[in-house]
Amino acid sequence: MPDSLRLDTYLWAIRMYKSRTLAAEAIKGGKVKLDENPVKAAHVVKIGETYTLTFPQQVKKIIEVTGLLEKRASYEIARQHYTDHSPPVEKQEYMPSVFKVNIKRDKGSGRPTKKDRRDMNDFGWE
Repeated sequence: MPDSLRLDTYLWAIRMYKSRTLAAEAIKGGKVKLDENPVKAAHVVKIGETYTLTFPQQVKKIIEVTGLLEKRASYEIARQHYTDHSPPVEKQEYMPSVFKVNIKRDKGSGRPTKKDRRDMNDFGWE
């Protein structure tokens, strides 16, 4: 078990990010905070610290460090090195696409005319 570990390496090792580069970019972009304060990628992780990670679609994870993991390992092993205090993720309501337009044509009316095609293109059809 290592004595000191960089934050970006730790987040990569516990499988919060797919690569160390992505972890460092998230930290640099302010998506990772230590007790609600911005932190740097080279910050030395200590047991007992609490980090808040913000992912796309406003998903937040709150993790507490329970152990240091230097190398990336399986999910079961990685899970033993942090405690997840995140609130449950709320399911979003289904929203119909604004890009999909259903143009009704009479059955048996044949192929679309040039005017019909121009009208379809006005709705985003190509």
